[in-house]
Amino acid sequence: MAAPEVHHLFHHPIADHSFSADRQTLAVARENNVELYARNGKVFVLKDELKGHDKLVTSVDIAPSSGRIVTCSQDRNALVWEPSASGWKPTLVLLRINRAATFVRWSPSELKFAVGSGARVVAVCYFEEENDWWVSKHLKKPIKSTITTVSWHPNSVLLAAGSTDAHARVFSSFIKGIDQKPESSVWGERLPFNTVCGEYLNNSAGWVHSVAFSPSGDALAFAAHDSTVTVVYPNGPEQPPKSVISVSLQLLPFSSLIWNGENEVIAAGYDCEAYRLQGNEHGWEIVGSLESKGRPGLGDQREESALNMFRQMDLKGKASNDDIKLKTVHQNTISTLRVYEEAGGRVKKFSSSGVDGRVVIWAT
Repeated sequence: MAAPEVHHLFHHPIADHSFSADRQTLAVARENNVELYARNGKVFVLKDELKGHDKLVTSVDIAPSSGRIVTCSQDRNALVWEPSASGWKPTLVLLRINRAATFVRWSPSELKFAVGSGARVVAVCYFEEENDWWVSKHLKKPIKSTITTVSWHPNSVLLAAGSTDAHARVFSSFIKGIDQKPESSVWGERLPFNTVCGEYLNNSAGWVHSVAFSPSGDALAFAAHDSTVTVVYPNGPEQPPKSVISVSLQLLPFSSLIWNGENEVIAAGYDCEAYRLQGNEHGWEIVGSLESKGRPGLGDQREESALNMFRQMDLKGKASNDDIKLKTVHQNTISTLRVYEEAGGRVKKFSSSGVDGRVVIWAT
């Protein structure tokens, strides 16, 4: 496996990151702003800053085809940024929420985007040509707490949302005049707005950190704070699912996951490294880490002589460096995984960002 490409941008947490379709532009959410980096050879160089929010930016997403950037923030606003002759021009979105916006993603059609919030709603936003502005419709029932994550189905109508009420739900976000009528699927046939197509609770009611549809859209995976990954295979409208498989892990919780084909999930989080899970509707299991190095306490420990140990204590006030430098590439929690390059439904490369200010590109 090729060595990962590490970009240590700054010493500050990265809330979210997104690459443009040509992978030449990288957007990262840093405090109240979004920084845009341009690839220059093997490094990324800061080229622009999007300043429009007055509180922490929680999420950012670049639309692959149009190149528009959508950002959302704890200031309860979302902005759509479009390139113009004088730079990036922001347009305010009418979210109509009274709590922080937590997560945002464009739909595959790029005609809509979904914003999760602390107001117990998902705002599904679309452009209204008549009034020349971005408006929103709210997915409300039966959400009982903050939305932490959303994921779009390939048909751009179904939307999965994970919440701190420990549920992962699949909604219809069909908007007349914007969406094509979707073909019937295992999630349902007639899908008016706010239809709940599925509602899933994990075993110990840990809040949901990440949700993702498989490439076909026929399975849903979600990671929760009780260190589980749950994969749901639906069986059709008004039917109980074919199978709901929950994998309990002897690891810290995962905060983000992506699919690699129909039978593999890559997940990462508080253990600071990415792991592979594989399976199908009959069962799932964790296969191992994508890193060759073990974490301290897992790999072969270096034997140090008593003399060397006392010398370290004399010089640095501690016995070794193991307590300050992890053996993983990321030195703190991984907050976001994104697909970087794919072909034929398989992920060739993916990117990760985290609390340590690093963006890392991995080969699968």
